[in-house]
Amino acid sequence: MLVTTRMTGKPVTATPDELLIQARVKMGKGNFRRLPVVTDGQLVGIITDRDMQRHVGLMDRTTVKEAMTHKPITVTPGTTVEAAAQLLLKQKINGLPVVENTHLVGVITTSDILQAFLEVMGASEETSTRIDFVLDKEKNGLTEASRIVSQEGGEVLGVGTYRGKWGESRVCNLRFRSGDAHAIVQVLRERGFEVLGVYAVG
Repeated sequence: MLVTTRMTGKPVTATPDELLIQARVKMGKGNFRRLPVVTDGQLVGIITDRDMQRHVGLMDRTTVKEAMTHKPITVTPGTTVEAAAQLLLKQKINGLPVVENTHLVGVITTSDILQAFLEVMGASEETSTRIDFVLDKEKNGLTEASRIVSQEGGEVLGVGTYRGKWGESRVCNLRFRSGDAHAIVQVLRERGFEVLGVYAVG
């Protein structure tokens, strides 16, 4: 999944010569925490609510260029969502301008990325169930677990794997809707699966 599929295109922007009070109004109307700063379509900076807090009482006399962050961290439309997420975590920021050939084409935020991950995991459904079990490639694998869920009337929405608490085993999580979760768990256990937990959403 690429940033271009999750970003907000044509974002609201500020110009370097605008007053902070004007940028604040834009942020308030859109409930934004940051605004890209552009000149002739080219990204020249970013102004955040944190930047503005440093100029409280002076916003009607301070320009955006005096408070903005110059040369902000950016991504391109072809950056993967995973890489953008890692960048947000590493830099401890909540949004990234998306730039192509020095021109601003969008913005991607933490909320956009969280929504993308929920959809990939099938967790954006209001009513779904997740089952965690130890993944045994030799006999109790993902294919067999998915088959059992379908056999018991469930529809698989998403799957994933992660290391167990101490990294000793690979855990699989399988999310589905419909079907009787308790019956599915019972059949999985009867077939030798080590079920670790069942979690309902909605």
